[in-house]
Order: sequence, then C-alpha cells, then structure tokens
Amino acid sequence: MFAAFNVFWSVLVLPLSAPPYEFSHTAIGAFGLAGVVGALAAARAGKWADRGLGQRTSAAALVLLLLAWGPLSLMEWSLWALIIGIVLLDMGGQALHVTNQSMIFHTRPEAHSRLLGLYMLFYSIGSGLGAISTTTAYAHAGWQGVCILGASLSLLALAFWATTRRYMPHEAS
Repeated sequence: MFAAFNVFWSVLVLPLSAPPYEFSHTAIGAFGLAGVVGALAAARAGKWADRGLGQRTSAAALVLLLLAWGPLSLMEWSLWALIIGIVLLDMGGQALHVTNQSMIFHTRPEAHSRLLGLYMLFYSIGSGLGAISTTTAYAHAGWQGVCILGASLSLLALAFWATTRRYMPHEAS
C-alpha cells in the first residue's frame, strides 16, 4: 500500500508542470488539499477498527486504493478526474494506514513502540520503492505507465490481504 500511495505523489509534479498544464509547484501542491477528505476517512476507519471491524475496513480501503487509479489515469483529459482520484487514493490510503496501526497495536499492546518502529520501517521501504519505481515507469511509459504500476501494486496489496486473511483473528460481526 505504501508503495502504491507514493507511486502517485512522487511523480505528480512531472506531468502537471509540463504542457499543457505548466502549473507551478505551489499550484501542484494545492492538489494535496483534495486529500484532506482522507483524514476524515481515517478517523472513521480507526473507530471501525477499534470496534473489531479492521478486516472489513482494510478490504474497503484497499478497494478504494485500487479504484482510485481509474480516475487518476484520466488526468491528461480532466483535472476533475484527478481530484476524484486523489480523494479516493487518500481515503483508501489514510483509512488503511490507521486500520493497520489499530490492528497491529491490538495484537501486542505491551510492544507498542517496537511494533510502531517496525511498521514505520516497512512504511518507509514501501514509500521509497514506490518513488523509485514510479520515476522509472514515468520515464518509460508516461502517465499511463504510472497508473498501471499504481493499480498493479494496489491489486497486489488486495490479493495479499485476501490470501492472508484466513491467518488473521476473526472480527466482530
């Protein structure tokens, strides 16, 4: 998930600073404001995870992350599609991030700081791999290559969740 999330944010400046848009870095950064909606989703996701609905919340967040790449792929034709994609991506990413932490911390409350450190280590590795892979994808296949990469990583995360779900604690009904 962290790689997929960073695939988008690491390379967005390249197509938006080039023709036909030629936006300034400040204008491009303003697109991040569309992601504020993601913070609202994160708060709700945390409540659901605390109620024992972490697996369902994870599934919904991963589906949002995957669906985001459809409108994001239309950025070359519509900035509204870009904004919709950003909202979906941030909602899914933020919700999954908060849900992951809630579920991890419930497994071993006495190891909170060790678990957080390990979680953030993998977060950073995923983010770095996303940034490296997206610049390569953009250089070789343009924006559509970036969207294919992001959608593929999102699908891979969803498949991993589905495959490993049977090993996770059951959630409340």
